[in-house]
Amino acid sequence: MGNEPAFMFTWLALAKLGSPVALLNHNIRTKSLLHCFNCCNAKVLIAAAELKEAVEDVLPSLIECGVTVLLMTKHCDTPGIESFSDKVDEASDSPLPQSLRSHITFKSPAVYIYTSGTTGLPKAALINQNRLLIALAILSSNGVTSSDVIYVNLPLYHTAGFMIGFIGSIETGETSNNELKNNVTVVQYIGEVMRYLCSTPKRENDKDHKVKLAIGNGVRAEIWREFLSRFGNIEVREFYASTEGNVGFVNYAGKVGAIGRVNFFHKKLFPYTLIQYDTERDEPIRDANGLCVESLKGETGLLVSKITDIAPFVGYAQNEEQTERKRLRNVLKKGDLYFNSGDLMRIDKDNFIYFQDRVGDTFRYLNEGQQKDEMNAMEVTGTFKQMKMKLVEESFNPGCIQDPLYILDDREKSYMPLTAEIYSCIASGNIKL
Repeated sequence: MGNEPAFMFTWLALAKLGSPVALLNHNIRTKSLLHCFNCCNAKVLIAAAELKEAVEDVLPSLIECGVTVLLMTKHCDTPGIESFSDKVDEASDSPLPQSLRSHITFKSPAVYIYTSGTTGLPKAALINQNRLLIALAILSSNGVTSSDVIYVNLPLYHTAGFMIGFIGSIETGETSNNELKNNVTVVQYIGEVMRYLCSTPKRENDKDHKVKLAIGNGVRAEIWREFLSRFGNIEVREFYASTEGNVGFVNYAGKVGAIGRVNFFHKKLFPYTLIQYDTERDEPIRDANGLCVESLKGETGLLVSKITDIAPFVGYAQNEEQTERKRLRNVLKKGDLYFNSGDLMRIDKDNFIYFQDRVGDTFRYLNEGQQKDEMNAMEVTGTFKQMKMKLVEESFNPGCIQDPLYILDDREKSYMPLTAEIYSCIASGNIKL
């Protein structure tokens, strides 16, 4: 489903039944849809009425696997798809027996949220009940109360919109709103949302609103400053977290550009460190004893966080290979186990933490409707780690690259084809870039 009240009510109902729920991106189709549905052993598919065609595209495969398909409509004439809204209307509103969910523990699966993987197909990160309980406190710990109205503009099928915008609203009791109205006091963002806002034409009433808090992640320092200058004294709470990760930070101090600050007690509960990383080889740097080398203050390093009972790393559903890739062993001492965030960070002299870059396999390139042989080819060549190393080796050598290359000629004030001869002059230092 898209962002609609039925999404929230359906999830709450399933949670009350004790059923874990996979949150599907409503934009995916065909092979991607089937992959996401199947990788967590789902047996029931509930879809919005407007997604009927997307469901029909994969219906034969679903029927073959014995899947129950429910469409949020009062009538459906497609064989293999049952109408669901009419059954909901006819259902009793008497309380459900708690025995239905008596088997649920803190470690039981609550939701599966999908994140991108090296093969080009999403990975299902398992979020357990304990993780959801922790998420309940995110908004309230940032001063949000029941008198606030939060504007949720991010998709509910992903971590930020679901766990902060929706789940956080349940705990604080504030109104969750999908339409921007004058009484909105809290907004969510990802970095690009801030940039889009700042790119809109300026208006005289840009500061005429009730928004007091913006909470999110990924905003660049220059956009952050522009946002405050244009829209007024809004408290920006930049945070860092990942769907499957076991550590997070919140910039309570409001330091522009930072994602948080080192805190003694937080680090005791969730041990983490920055380690030196070889970006060309795409691997941590290790010493003569095979242990990782911690980054010095001010140096950029890879964020790794210790896997403990308090800070577990559950991994991905039915994907042990990808799960193991995120585990890093023998970090500070033999036998220890850390979560590899894949993110490069820097800690300054005042202990503020800054996101620097992302390494490894986080980007995916996927064209819907590809044939199976094309998909397999993509799985081999589309791995970002492999592409990255290959690109480093190729550099801008016209002898290795088939694509046309150009160089800006200062004398001609124009771009000229990069020939082997010109490349040789650049490599020898005869031509300066």
